[in-house]
Amino acid sequence: MITPAEFARRRRELMRMAGRGAALVVAAAPRRMRNADAAWPYRQDSDFHYLTGFPEPDAVLALLPARQRGEVVLFCREHDAARERIEGACVGPEAAVAHFGVDDAFPIEDIDDILPGMLEGRTRLYCHFGRENEFDARLLRWMRRLRSSRGGGVVPREFVSLGHLLHELRLFKSPAELALMRRAAEIAAAAQREALRAVRPGVAEYQVEAALLHALHAHGAVPSYPPTVAAGRNACVLHYNANRGRLAAGDLLLIDAGAEVQCYASDITRTWPVGGRFSRAQCALYDVVAEAQQAAIGEVRVGRAFTAAHTAATRVIVDGLCGLKLLPGSARAALQSGAYKRFFPHKTGHWIGLDVHDVGDYRVDDEPRLLEAGMVVTVEPGIYIPPDDTSVPARWRGLGIRIEDDIVVTAHGQEILAAGLPRGRADVQALCGA
Repeated sequence: MITPAEFARRRRELMRMAGRGAALVVAAAPRRMRNADAAWPYRQDSDFHYLTGFPEPDAVLALLPARQRGEVVLFCREHDAARERIEGACVGPEAAVAHFGVDDAFPIEDIDDILPGMLEGRTRLYCHFGRENEFDARLLRWMRRLRSSRGGGVVPREFVSLGHLLHELRLFKSPAELALMRRAAEIAAAAQREALRAVRPGVAEYQVEAALLHALHAHGAVPSYPPTVAAGRNACVLHYNANRGRLAAGDLLLIDAGAEVQCYASDITRTWPVGGRFSRAQCALYDVVAEAQQAAIGEVRVGRAFTAAHTAATRVIVDGLCGLKLLPGSARAALQSGAYKRFFPHKTGHWIGLDVHDVGDYRVDDEPRLLEAGMVVTVEPGIYIPPDDTSVPARWRGLGIRIEDDIVVTAHGQEILAAGLPRGRADVQALCGA
């Protein structure tokens, strides 16, 4: 759990980075309607959560570095008996001060009267301009009001992307954040094990998904993204999530599913043999992917470039594809031509944290970023042989295999967050057989 003291440290560091002449304004995520008057389950904006832990919509955070040591002001919903009877209790301004560590809190209905005056005298305004049209329009109205009514006072003339500062902070995970991500990975791994209980020929992908989702919710988590449960040729569709097909004897089943715990995500993929054993062709491809992932994980360490993992995985996959005659010619030629991208079309990983594809620059000064302790990346090589690719023998067509784990960069190496979920072929077959 992230403590109020940690949220306060984040806000202080962000204000220090912004400087005394700045103001920073962050809005909560709006409610999203699914259809008619039915809303999607609410999920807080990741940046807003990172700075506050406040769980509600209709809220705005203002950080004002120049006031004393820096003032933190929250605008949020007031108590309303009629609304709360329908939607449940809200926090309210008084409890926001008491429990979320802000210096002051006001009703969100009063923001137009209060916040513009707080922005007067600031030369720069850090915000997420361009993310939500309605909030952008509100910001511009405040600026126009200040310029027209303050008679030459200092008004922010520079809008600066908040992500420029905030996302650098989010890239490095604290011990408390890593504990939540560790729990999210453990739950995702447990959910895959539970899903395997439903795996047998004739079962629908959505039935396996149902077992997976039940396990996630039973552990107090929610999915961090729509799960992929892809049997047979469906595994060759990288972001498949229709989950309407049926499992057949001899199929591979690719499950890509993550858990979210207190807004922190995991992202775990395994490929399982339906029936408990891989065919010879499946064995050969699986071993290549497993070796590629192990080589990539070895590159996830302090001082190595972010791209090093992809380079290592690609070399293993190209060597394997050429050795199996799925690519003609030499591995060197396939690397230079990019011919391997027919079967390995994506990168090997991404940052992960509050977002599954988390924030943070992948390049610094136009060079690949070097890994540092506290960063968390995914490692997810894969091979996908399109079912209609007649350039390869029929036994290979329609095979899709991916193995993915979340890896913490530590001071002395790395930590695999779902290390307890089998990855090696023999262990995978043993678990499926059990």
